[in-house]
Amino acid sequence: MALVALCLWVVLAWLLMVTLTARQSWPAAYGLIALGLPLLGWLGWTEGWVWTLAGALVMGTVLRWPVRYAWRWVRTRIG
Repeated sequence: MALVALCLWVVLAWLLMVTLTARQSWPAAYGLIALGLPLLGWLGWTEGWVWTLAGALVMGTVLRWPVRYAWRWVRTRIG
């Protein structure tokens, strides 16, 4: 069931990408992150760490700009 939810998350992300403007995309990304983190926990609980890693990779490719900005923020904080 968690894998089905992950697929629905990807479909929702695609629908948001198609319908929203650039100004609306960041709030939608925050919403997708808020839905995706518990989904990753559910995926890890039911399917194991391999599927959790696969789900995290899928979510990272869908949300590539927030991941990129978060990575830059972490790098500036570390050194």
